[in-house]
Amino acid sequence: MSEHDEEGYTGEATLVFGSDEVAVEVELRGHFQPIDGRYHWYGRVKADDDVTSRVEGGARTALLRTPTGQAEGTLTDQDPWGRYRVGGISTPPYKIEQPAGR
Repeated sequence: MSEHDEEGYTGEATLVFGSDEVAVEVELRGHFQPIDGRYHWYGRVKADDDVTSRVEGGARTALLRTPTGQAEGTLTDQDPWGRYRVGGISTPPYKIEQPAGR
């Protein structure tokens, strides 16, 4: 895998706002950025009225859980289809393949 290949996850997830959990569908991608030495992950949360009301109410961060991991993410930029962008700079909320030899 080259340094610019992206890995990802598409499927069910949970956004955790404080003690409240919201079941969502996500499409996520990410890559290791050699310039800053960190993993950048990002994607979209399928349109969801509960997520929209929370973001419009001021919630901008949430814990994002998938079946294989979790990470703190920031919710921004609603697109014309009502999907919010989510992303973070950390270990992603999904399993990534380790390069051969590591």
